[in-house]
Amino acid sequence: MHFDLETKRRQIDELEEQVNQPDFWNDPQNAAQVTKKLGVLKSEVERFENLQQRLRSIIELAELAMEENDESVLPDLERELAEAEQIFRQVEISVLLSGEHDRSNAILSITPGAGGTDAQDWAAMLARMYQRWAQRHGFGFEILDYSEGKEAGIKSFTALVKGDYAYGLLKTERGVHRLVRISPFDADKSRHTSFAAVDVIPEIGEDIKVDIREEDLEIETFRSSGPGGQHMQKNETAVRITHKPTGIVVTCQSERSQHRNKEVALQILKAKLYELERRKREEELARLRGELPEISFGSQIRSYVLHPYKLVKDLRTDVETSDVESVLDGDLDEFIYAALKQEAVKKANATVSEGASEKHSKP
Repeated sequence: MHFDLETKRRQIDELEEQVNQPDFWNDPQNAAQVTKKLGVLKSEVERFENLQQRLRSIIELAELAMEENDESVLPDLERELAEAEQIFRQVEISVLLSGEHDRSNAILSITPGAGGTDAQDWAAMLARMYQRWAQRHGFGFEILDYSEGKEAGIKSFTALVKGDYAYGLLKTERGVHRLVRISPFDADKSRHTSFAAVDVIPEIGEDIKVDIREEDLEIETFRSSGPGGQHMQKNETAVRITHKPTGIVVTCQSERSQHRNKEVALQILKAKLYELERRKREEELARLRGELPEISFGSQIRSYVLHPYKLVKDLRTDVETSDVESVLDGDLDEFIYAALKQEAVKKANATVSEGASEKHSKP
């Protein structure tokens, strides 16, 4: 992990120079973006400098304890270490999550795979797991679409996870999740394997322009169902929008009015179309480089085994634990941070390789 303090200070100086220009506020949209970025950079630098100060205090306390053979400073040393560890994690997040939309809210979608009721029940278990994870982090969790399964579980699920770095953290969860257990829906109590796909995209702000033509949309209304839908059953307040060129379908039934549900559904569609184009660009770049594109959605990333033994294993990072209950209760940070660090190493290695290739190709 590398925190380039001098570069960030230079960026702050450049942004402050922009803010001090007489015509800076003539463009409110640009001004908002610049001031937001300036605030983020200042916060990151302040946090890093705070960490440096904490580490200096720890070294001084440790040296004092050793020189004076004084164990009375140990409680202060332990407290400083605990606080430094918390600040280090915050600095680490700012380094690992430096992507364009990493600080954004996240739109989380869960779709059961083949397997009928078992797969739908597994999808519901995953929805609960991510809701508990969001609560642990103090994130908001707003259910936008919830379609119940016929016997149990869910047929579709979409939620907005609201909080700083929600997307940056959750993006590592994109992919297929596999469950192995004794099926509670099988009279013979046989072992079943179920799959569910998790997709995560950033909520796109109003400043991002995505062209959506009215003639490309098929808009349907229906009665709401699921959590929060009971009081809306009499009217067709729920909205389903199909984007005909791509086949993308989005649904929203969380709001009381049809108009508001349409607005939210269009915002989700905008985010999905933006993400679709981003992934296409990444795949094209990978193809041009001669690499096999890594497509997260549709690839199995993690297995959750409840029988004949208990184990959760991430197939990308090899991080595993036998405490399946805690994981299903939202304890996901070990898996998330391992995936983020792995991705950071890949990017660093790719940057070094590209630099070496450019240097080698120069006459």
